[in-house]
Amino acid sequence: MAHGVAEQPTSRIRQFVLQTFPLARKRNVNDSADLLDSGIIDSLGVLELVNFLQQEFAVTIGDDDLTPENFRSIECMAQFVERMLEPQTKARSITV
Repeated sequence: MAHGVAEQPTSRIRQFVLQTFPLARKRNVNDSADLLDSGIIDSLGVLELVNFLQQEFAVTIGDDDLTPENFRSIECMAQFVERMLEPQTKARSITV
């Protein structure tokens, strides 16, 4: 599967979560499942996710971004990535 810009972050993040975290597969999590409180993803798992998101979507995630709200679920992570990508998209469309 090609990783084009048009492809939704949700599906790419879901694929990574299911491949990387066995408990996510075992519990057959959906996009809104709380991955942190359920213990599917721990602090080391968050670091793996940060690395994946930075590489996959070419975003920079700072310490201030490392909040449970951004990593609680696949849905939250996708929304976070979309917010991070928004300024880049706007910058590309502006010509000076």
